Amino acid sequence: MRQIVLDTETTGIDPAEGHRIIEIGCVELEERQPTGRHYHVYINPEREVEAEAITIHGITNEFLADKPVFSQVADEFFEFIKGAELVIHNAAFDIGFMDSEFSRLKPKRKTADHCSVVDSLAIARKKHPGQKNNLDALCKRYGVDNSNRELHGALLDAEILADVYLLLTGGQTALSLDANSDMAGGGLGVRRLPRDRQPLPVVSASEQEAAAHEEFMTALAAKAGDTVWNRVTASK
Repeated sequence: MRQIVLDTETTGIDPAEGHRIIEIGCVELEERQPTGRHYHVYINPEREVEAEAITIHGITNEFLADKPVFSQVADEFFEFIKGAELVIHNAAFDIGFMDSEFSRLKPKRKTADHCSVVDSLAIARKKHPGQKNNLDALCKRYGVDNSNRELHGALLDAEILADVYLLLTGGQTALSLDANSDMAGGGLGVRRLPRDRQPLPVVSASEQEAAAHEEFMTALAAKAGDTVWNRVTASK
């Protein structure tokens, strides 16, 4: 399954009042694994960014002045997300803005006609009722490093949300029964590694180690009967 973890930043909170998208950040997952592909763009909204919004994301009118308008990036953005399952925190907000932007173009498009949508906020609220479930709270709960998140930014938030979503939907992630414990996430903080890092070496067992393992598994099967290991290896 191809999934796109997506976030946007905007000029304000309501597209019905003419507010526009100013930043899009997307991270691609295939079979719940990051592929390294992403989509990121800043957009000239052709209107003023509200001062209150700037305090949240730090993106100024001056910065956006020379950026492309949405119609110039719409096709590239659409091709990146088309056919994917979109993972969005508070999906109604971002989808509302995306549909508003697509409605200004010809042909008009509606996101739900081309993508399915998963709302990670709804999942978090169901899994952690009565608790804070914004992205910062979930990072703390699941041990995801968000130390670089001083301001909201679409690509950074999408990368962080990808980590959170995989932990949120991947079964047990904590040894503690207390979801508010500082040990939530099993004490294992999730830190993204550089994409240009050296690949990890693959170390195979030596002939002596493989023979010792085979001898042990044979003795275990003779004592306990069939084993999961034998069933798995026999099926390969």
